[in-house]
Amino acid sequence: MAVARRNPLHSRQVGSLLFLCVSLAGAATIRYSVAEEMESGSFVANVAKDLGLEVGKLAARGARLVSAGNKLHFRLHRKTGDLFVKEKLDRESLCGKADPCVLHFEILLQNPLQFITNELQVIDVNDHSPVFFESEMQLKILESTPPGTVIPLGNAEDLDVERNSLQNYTIAPNSHFHVLTRSRRDGKKYPELVLDKTLDREEQPELSLTITALDGGSPPRSGTVQIHILVLDINDNAPEFTQSLYEVQVLENSPLNSVIVTVSASDLDTGNFGTISYAFFHVSEEIRKTFQLNPITGDIQLVKYLNFEAINTYEVDIEAKDGGGLLGKSTVIVQVVDVNDNPPELTLSSITSPIPENSPDTVVAVFSVSDLDSGDNGRMMCSIENDLPFLLKSSVENFYTLVSQGALDRESRAEYNITITVTDLGTPRLKTQHNITVLVSDVNDNAPAFTQTSYTLFVRENNSPALHIGGVSATDRDAGANAQVTYSLLPPQDPHLPLASLVSINADNGQLFALRALDYEALQALEFRVGATDRGSPALSSQALVRVLVLDANDNSPFVLYPLQNGSAPCTELVPRAAEPGYLVSKVVAVDGDSGQNAWLSYQLLKATEPGLFGVWAHNGEVRTARLLSERDAAKHRLLVLVKDNGEPPLSASVTLHVLLVDGFSQPYLPLPEAAAEPAQADPLTVYLVIALASVSSLFLFSVLAFVAVRLCRRGRAASLGGCSVPEGHFPGHLVDVGGTGTLSQSYQYEVCLMGGSGTSDFKFLKPILPNGLVQDAEQN
Repeated sequence: MAVARRNPLHSRQVGSLLFLCVSLAGAATIRYSVAEEMESGSFVANVAKDLGLEVGKLAARGARLVSAGNKLHFRLHRKTGDLFVKEKLDRESLCGKADPCVLHFEILLQNPLQFITNELQVIDVNDHSPVFFESEMQLKILESTPPGTVIPLGNAEDLDVERNSLQNYTIAPNSHFHVLTRSRRDGKKYPELVLDKTLDREEQPELSLTITALDGGSPPRSGTVQIHILVLDINDNAPEFTQSLYEVQVLENSPLNSVIVTVSASDLDTGNFGTISYAFFHVSEEIRKTFQLNPITGDIQLVKYLNFEAINTYEVDIEAKDGGGLLGKSTVIVQVVDVNDNPPELTLSSITSPIPENSPDTVVAVFSVSDLDSGDNGRMMCSIENDLPFLLKSSVENFYTLVSQGALDRESRAEYNITITVTDLGTPRLKTQHNITVLVSDVNDNAPAFTQTSYTLFVRENNSPALHIGGVSATDRDAGANAQVTYSLLPPQDPHLPLASLVSINADNGQLFALRALDYEALQALEFRVGATDRGSPALSSQALVRVLVLDANDNSPFVLYPLQNGSAPCTELVPRAAEPGYLVSKVVAVDGDSGQNAWLSYQLLKATEPGLFGVWAHNGEVRTARLLSERDAAKHRLLVLVKDNGEPPLSASVTLHVLLVDGFSQPYLPLPEAAAEPAQADPLTVYLVIALASVSSLFLFSVLAFVAVRLCRRGRAASLGGCSVPEGHFPGHLVDVGGTGTLSQSYQYEVCLMGGSGTSDFKFLKPILPNGLVQDAEQN
């Protein structure tokens, strides 16, 4: 046995070694083995050594490779006797599923002429993953499917063989299913899905599972498929025939199209699942030519003359199928009897139709029967179907009355097809059937029913007046005026809600309209009840809940809380010239009355006295230095900041910041006003401040002023603020950001503004800007 050397230049897989097995079959056949997917030029074996020839003998004897079909997969080096792979071998392309995969070739030697038969077995490597035919499988399973039900699934294919082929299937862990691996006779494995737990469509209408197919390679390969399971609502009542076996005798001279029997089935379900259709169930062609089944009424009619001597009995299987596909089965035995040539006759004297529902013991029809025959052939009996709420009562001789049995319900059944069968007692017996259609008139015994117990409607704010926003619908099982529904708005539970000025309803069709433009910021939702009343006597009614949700529109521009822009003089921010890059100069605080994306704010520096010196953070409005300050930078700067929301279209507002560069905070720096300001009137606070400035150093004075400002703000009273005044009263609730989005924090904010004019130096103190809740807490503390 020869072992091939590993060629690192041509190796395609880590750890892939070429093992070659060489043996002599008898004395003529040499067998080799090589793994597939070896690179071109990979060493297979030394043929000269295996043949026992000296080096150079192969070249001397003109050795060459010969293969059937002239397709050579190998190359022989005649000087060294080495056999190499000529091209990359793919076992699946060469042999498919055949195992082992053996390639035959011969070595032809001259002088003397000699053929040496060789075989090379291509060893499979795990180079193919299992592949499912479908990327996704769709299954529909009834929620009533019992646990243990097995559902076959499509299998995966793996082109490899033996251990490298597909071995088993697994499923992602779940509480409803597990998977079994089955094998066919040909060895192919396929999965079966087994239900472990009963499905509940109301709890989980859809499930998604992942099936994995694993092969036995090392390392193993896998393929997956997604299984989407739709849980179907159950139709849990199959149709049931009133009789499991119908037996009927039919005279051989019965006329064509006569109804020989009416099969009847009922289904306890309602709606489509309770609608029944009848059909023959696996009957012969002769039965189809002789009888015709009405799929709606269940009447079986004769469409071909009967012949007693040819066929005297028919066994007809009938199926009743509801709208959900469930079946019920019954058998009709039709016996053909010999003729009694005078059938009975039925004469209808009177008929009452329609008859009111809920009226028991109502006479529907009066009729008489007669037969020209005599004796038993002239004696007759009358009958109707057993499943009908009617009775036949005999009055005088040969006269009968058809009477309703108990109260009828028009909503359950508005029309009855009654078949009166008259049969004589002759041999054979003759019978006559007469169909009576009885209509049931309506009584107002059903209240209107809304299609939904609650309705949710959406309307965008700023709508046009009288905008149609949706509608409600109710149906009444009654008929005529009893089924005519009138809609109305019911008084709201909140007496302060002006419902009549907000919404109106069309009394005829239930369409709802917004009477005026709605404002999301004032009213996000509106909830009220709608009534539906029929026109019966007495009138019946029902109610439904309607919830109107107002959708936000971008109709509020950003509102700047700080810095305030309504003062007589601007508020100046002081920045030391020694500030590092990123120094926080100020923060633009703004809010937006809208919500959601319409309230997302971004900040942008539109204009600056010296571009590149300051920057504004887009998300929080912080104004920071962008570089180191120098003596050459101007002392006074004016920044124009744009605040823009994220609505469509976006709305914006702008604010101006004044920045003064100072060498330090040892003395007050006063910004030069852009326009001449009126001389500020001196007040006692100003006098005290001037005296203090003359008494102590500027640094100590600044500390004292800060402490006094804090104390004054806590007392909630402050002196006149001048150009940096804060509006009195509470901020509107919708302008306070308590969500931490960065537009307005809940921290206390104090600002000191220096105001100069006409050679005077005034200090003004600002009240802290506090949310209402924080003010109340501070007062309580």
